[in-house]
Amino acid sequence: MARRSSWRRRIVLLLTLAMVAGGVYTAVLFLQRSETLVAERCTAPGGGESELATDQAANAALIAAVAVRRGLPARAASIALATAMQESKLRNISHGDQAGPDSRGLFQQRPSQGWGTTEQVMDPYYASNSFYSALLKVPDYQTLEITDAAQRVQRSAFPDAYAQHEVMARAFASALSGQTAAGLDCSLRTADEAGDAGAVQERLTAAFGGITASADGRTLTIEATGPRAWAMAQWAVANAKALSIIDVQVDGRGWARPERNGWQPADGPAGQVRVTVAEAPQR
Repeated sequence: MARRSSWRRRIVLLLTLAMVAGGVYTAVLFLQRSETLVAERCTAPGGGESELATDQAANAALIAAVAVRRGLPARAASIALATAMQESKLRNISHGDQAGPDSRGLFQQRPSQGWGTTEQVMDPYYASNSFYSALLKVPDYQTLEITDAAQRVQRSAFPDAYAQHEVMARAFASALSGQTAAGLDCSLRTADEAGDAGAVQERLTAAFGGITASADGRTLTIEATGPRAWAMAQWAVANAKALSIIDVQVDGRGWARPERNGWQPADGPAGQVRVTVAEAPQR
């Protein structure tokens, strides 16, 4: 009887372990499937909910950052974003179309029309600055309709086409210029590689100019207040996929990539933006 009882206990133990292992396996499969079902995108409220793919949002953030760096109003960024969406779908493309075969870049600027060399117009920083320089030559651009101001710069064969992107442009420009706090959210899968706080600082500096920042391990702390702080924080969210950013904190609010629940109340000192990147994932 003792031997039978011992075998029963072993069988029960083995069955229990098998059930636990099966449960763990099922849970892992569920989590993996849940990750693959996440539709990665960035949204900005304003006249409805505007949406961009993550690569488009990163380019939009750069365009808006250049406007902030130059001290331009959010209106300038709105015009630039509507233009770039119409011309290139906010992607840095290396080809033109039948009407402009040498058009290149975010704004489809043509070297043959004096916008610079092909290499220059393919540089998003150069292209954005060139667009704003041309926009500033348009009298009263801030009071013109967005599509009219864009057409004065671009001289497109389809002058009314920019209007269809106006709602998106306003929403993202307001958020990415820092005028709307907590106005940009990106839903992303778990980071699949380690981030580099130094690389984030380098990219931020390229976009916004001189910044006061320090990196401590995986966290970059930037000294900033007001709209500029929110502009940099939401730039970080827009670039979270490419730079493996997992957490952003500013002005008592925080965005956490794993939770996917937008901006939430968070602790943190005033006058700073904190950006944390992912550690190397376990394989």
